[in-house]
Amino acid sequence: MFERPVLTLAHYIFYSDGAWHRTWMGVPVFKLPLDLWTYQELLFERKPTLILECGTYSGGSALYFAHLMDAMNSSGRILSIDIQPPSGFPQHSRIEYRTASSTAPETLAYVRSKIRPDDRVMVVLDSDHSRDHVRRELELYSSLVTPGQYLICEDTNVNGHPVNLAHGPGPMEALNAWLPSHPEFAVDAAREAKVTFFHRGWLLRQGDS
Repeated sequence: MFERPVLTLAHYIFYSDGAWHRTWMGVPVFKLPLDLWTYQELLFERKPTLILECGTYSGGSALYFAHLMDAMNSSGRILSIDIQPPSGFPQHSRIEYRTASSTAPETLAYVRSKIRPDDRVMVVLDSDHSRDHVRRELELYSSLVTPGQYLICEDTNVNGHPVNLAHGPGPMEALNAWLPSHPEFAVDAAREAKVTFFHRGWLLRQGDS
């Protein structure tokens, strides 16, 4: 991406003009529309039965995933984890909100208890974007991803990759440190849709789902 200045410029413009401050059915979902499009491709192609979402914010992305599953008439469900209580979050029969730290041992125990033997598990990391926290989430949640499904490390674009230089080490730094020791995951550059806020963050777990 960054070898092509026009793409970097487009990324910067999308980020600076707030193109990612969107809503889904009236609920804030702070993601670039191109990335939301890629998510619908993943859900249709891979048909996860459980999405583990670290970072709920307003619940917009959880609702988006739920509505995609409705459209596909799938049996999928979403477990969304955030330290903020779910006040005003959108309600849907597929969504469960969990108020907790994503990296707490009791949270991981609860998450594991919700995974069924035949589940196809996808993981979305979109909570605290500091390097150490994301690195810890990668270590804890990567093993829960079913072969053939995706682990998505969001917002790798901050800290100068190429935006928000003042952020400090974040998801990209965590991913670059973690990925070399995890050959079971491959960066799927084909998912980046030219401009993505998750550069190198679309990670496919090798094997058949």
